[in-house]
Amino acid sequence: MLYKIVLHRCIYIMAYCIFFHVFTVTGQQTTVSKYGVPVINKFADYQLSVRNDSAKTMVDLLKFIPGLILDLRYATTNNFTNRQMYTPAPRRTYLRLPAAGALAAVQNELKSKGYGLKIFDAYRPYGVTVRFWELIGDERYVANPAKGSGHNRGLAVDLTIVELKSRRELDMGTGFDNFTDTAHHSFAGLSPAVLANRKLLKETMEKHGFNKLETEWWHFFWSNDRGYEVLDLPFNYLLSKSK
Repeated sequence: MLYKIVLHRCIYIMAYCIFFHVFTVTGQQTTVSKYGVPVINKFADYQLSVRNDSAKTMVDLLKFIPGLILDLRYATTNNFTNRQMYTPAPRRTYLRLPAAGALAAVQNELKSKGYGLKIFDAYRPYGVTVRFWELIGDERYVANPAKGSGHNRGLAVDLTIVELKSRRELDMGTGFDNFTDTAHHSFAGLSPAVLANRKLLKETMEKHGFNKLETEWWHFFWSNDRGYEVLDLPFNYLLSKSK
């Protein structure tokens, strides 16, 4: 018993020392949300994070990727909640730098085939995830704020493919935010044309480093291999400083 007590105390002290070291070296502070998640909600702390790792820079996708089309559904009432969930800076959405670079490569490859990307959602402030959860409260449809989401970390993107000339969306078999089995990548009961469209999106995204979410054909995410923090920064905080 004494051995276990000493061991537990040693583990606690080591964890505290690691946290203190990171805090003192980076100078970065986070706020712990009521759901227990550390969140960066001050622009100065985000800037410190970026100084320590430039890969954590949030990139303005519309400026970074020529020809990109935005249809930010949660900035309108045209979504499954029938409510406007956030107000972005005018026609702006964001991803972390490596994810944005990979998305630009996806756009370039599709452009050579006469296609392009339309974005439904990318970065989403953590406070929006809390609003989703308190409105819906079901992990089948919304992220649990006790974990934070890829959108909060600037790593996830919801999107589809459009024809460049007509700007018409390719038929993917369901609309965005369809929560039936038909929206799953593995669902095979669709026309050959729809299956080919989904394959084009999935394979192009995966080729450039994104991972798919099995239950949503439109949702892809970048790896959190660099410890990207959960952000709760309003869009207008990012507008003047983004690349």
